[in-house]
Amino acid sequence: MVFGWFKRNKSAPEEETPPASIAPVEAEASPAPAAEPPAQAEVVDTPAAVRPYTSAEQPAQEPAKLEEETPKPSFLARLKSGLARSREQLSEGVARLVLGKKEIDEDLLEELEAILLQSDVGVPATRGIMEAVTQKVRRRELTDPAALQQAIRQALLDLLRPRALAWAPVKGKTQVLMMVGINGAGKTTTIGKLAARWKAAGFQVLLGAGDTFRAAAVEQLQGWGARVQVPVIAQGSGADSASVLYDAFSAARARAADLLIADTAGRLHTQNHLMEELKKVKRVLGKQDPEAPHQIWLVLDAGTGQNALQQAQQFHAAVGLTGICITKLDGTAKGGVVAAIAQALPVPIRFIGVGEAVEDLRPFDAEAFVDALFARESA
Repeated sequence: MVFGWFKRNKSAPEEETPPASIAPVEAEASPAPAAEPPAQAEVVDTPAAVRPYTSAEQPAQEPAKLEEETPKPSFLARLKSGLARSREQLSEGVARLVLGKKEIDEDLLEELEAILLQSDVGVPATRGIMEAVTQKVRRRELTDPAALQQAIRQALLDLLRPRALAWAPVKGKTQVLMMVGINGAGKTTTIGKLAARWKAAGFQVLLGAGDTFRAAAVEQLQGWGARVQVPVIAQGSGADSASVLYDAFSAARARAADLLIADTAGRLHTQNHLMEELKKVKRVLGKQDPEAPHQIWLVLDAGTGQNALQQAQQFHAAVGLTGICITKLDGTAKGGVVAAIAQALPVPIRFIGVGEAVEDLRPFDAEAFVDALFARESA
């Protein structure tokens, strides 16, 4: 198969913005007594603040209501809706291609290859899928053009299944999850959603504000901390990131927390000096626990297409990724990049995001993803 067609559509990452719901709301004047204010995210300005909770500091036991209690569609329905643009590009593109065709010939296979590349499946993954399809054609196991869509679906599923590996904190040991990624990928928002998820599951979670470079990054993380009632360990803007996260890890261990989620400064994968700072953070955390950080996850914006794959390769080479979170799948036709990443790196895809709500960040399920990608509109 000759790759005579290739297209890439890079889009610049957008500036990450805090969620609208975390903005403080002025209470209207009313004679009624004011309700007790929610617990605020904790800010630690000096290492002296590293200590166990006092009774007055204990965070609220009941998690905050993250969304209004209104009927919502199932996650599979939201996933199908979120992948609508990717489905239009890939599965419906294949359906239009084979409509009315009587046989599978070389021209049909070349057009199929073009659709896969246009969906940002990537050259290596496209080659693997096309080899699987053409072998079935040669063995006469696949003769009906209408069956091509099912053959591609199965090839994608075989590729993605090994990458769908779940992870969660464990009780009785303070672990560090270090989050990395470029600005605009949704890193801080993903941290907030993960904190909400694991707190609701009964884990004691702390957040470390290690992004001391980007303006308002600390405030954004503190906003998420206040929203989900999780303490935030922070210092002033411009502080040394490694020092902040060292203190945050000390605080988490002193309080017997289950998990510290460490935010880091967003950086381009091409900025070598900034990537060296990530390595420094990793080394400093390891001084308290040789196994720390226990997990290093990269947050990627699916809308950046093949650039997301380049980011993953560079970050993996620098710090050794143990997981990937792919966000903003609901706003792009480039959902095929999930397959490109799965083909290129032996790194689990931990979570995917298909919307703004906290529950729209879910563990990656290969079968649910492929089902939603190839679902019919009437399904």
